[in-house]
Amino acid sequence: MSEPQQFDVVVIGAGPAGYHAAIRAAQLGLKVACIDAALGKDGKPALGGTCLRVGCIPSKALLDSSRQFWNMGHLFGDHGISFKDAKIDVGAMVGRKDKIVKQFTGGIAMLFKANKVTPFYGFATLHPDRTVKVKQHDGSEVELAGSNVILAAGSDSIELPFAKFDGETIVDNVGALDFTEVPKRLAVIGAGVIGLELGSVWKRLGAEVTVLEALPDFLAAADAEVAKTAAKEFRKQGLDIKLGAKVSKAEVTGKGKKKEVAVTFADKDGEQTITVDKLLVAVGRRAASKGLLAEGTGVKLNERGQIEVDEHCHTGVDGVWAIGDCVRGPMLAHKGFEEGIAVAELIAGLPGHVNFDTIPWVIYTEPEIAWVGRTEQQLKEEGVPYKTGSFPFAAIGRAVAMGEPAGFVKVIAHAETDRVLGLHLVGVGVSELVHEGVLAMEFKGSADDLARICHAHPTLSEAIHDAAMAVDKRAIHKAN
Repeated sequence: MSEPQQFDVVVIGAGPAGYHAAIRAAQLGLKVACIDAALGKDGKPALGGTCLRVGCIPSKALLDSSRQFWNMGHLFGDHGISFKDAKIDVGAMVGRKDKIVKQFTGGIAMLFKANKVTPFYGFATLHPDRTVKVKQHDGSEVELAGSNVILAAGSDSIELPFAKFDGETIVDNVGALDFTEVPKRLAVIGAGVIGLELGSVWKRLGAEVTVLEALPDFLAAADAEVAKTAAKEFRKQGLDIKLGAKVSKAEVTGKGKKKEVAVTFADKDGEQTITVDKLLVAVGRRAASKGLLAEGTGVKLNERGQIEVDEHCHTGVDGVWAIGDCVRGPMLAHKGFEEGIAVAELIAGLPGHVNFDTIPWVIYTEPEIAWVGRTEQQLKEEGVPYKTGSFPFAAIGRAVAMGEPAGFVKVIAHAETDRVLGLHLVGVGVSELVHEGVLAMEFKGSADDLARICHAHPTLSEAIHDAAMAVDKRAIHKAN
């Protein structure tokens, strides 16, 4: 093999973390290569990682399509809008999703070209001395050498030993984005982000959806009041959410269109079995570190297969960094964005930092769920004195005018300093509203600051203003 091609930075993975790192490093004048193995439906390279290809973007496309259809049958009548025999063309819906995916994956390729990032397509392995070998899709191999290497391999769906993915009847998020028709009965194992979002898509389109969650609490990571309100709304929509339901078996029977899955689980009512047409397994994701590291690199993995790094995303091996889903912290695209930019800037000799305390979380269901900062449960455990203020969307003129009165906003502030410690929301459009909390916390703002900032009327954001005022029992539009 010829001498390795030399780069200042070699990035393994072109998902949210990797492509941000590559582009920012190139902007800073570094010679950058970025390697990715993914192929699109057309068999051609598709940059952007899970997020753009089979995660964040395509799921939002289907969520929006299904929301339009659901609203036709459940909301439009209140507006005086009538129609006959609304139908959903699943093929057209999925085709629209695929078109959006292709637009954005192609957009990353254009950004690489504009910023002079050199792409390589294939499976990469890190070897000692920051050498990277790439097995390309045509079977050939190229060797790269980087003054710095950034590992951004992402994550894969966790497969259950008794429910192996077949891509047709038992699926992960990839398969659930590409059903050719609305399943009559769908079971979802896991009431996390993926399970709730994709379960919501197919429920709105007419499927009977049963969500099986092994934990006794619904959305334990979220604020308890938010989780309770969200669960109530989901059940009103017809999602059958079973908590403390531990699945032990999934058996596929039948052939062709008559295939079914018998799902056995145990809950407070004992062992029972339900039969469904499709089973979505959404029990989490694991770092995609398998095959990434050759012997002797010095890079360490923890017991979960994640790459060990310090607070600056450095692996402890000179010039080797790791970011995104394959390291500690939440598996969120925007967390990967920030780590990628921070590491590129550190490599270039600039300051780089990610504040994990102000990373927002969002679940794009209807109603949406979003939060940033600490929950009441966490603050109690930590012994931090706090005070809260909340305000319902049912008292917000804009939300009621939209026909979306469900949910509320809660502001949590330190009891002594009034500094904002958390913002928790459930309701329409809260994926956009949560950033008021992010900004307030980043600038060390107080609940009083939020309360004294003028918010336009009528808007959904007024709920944050009133919740902040309620922290000191001075909300105007509710009894304190």
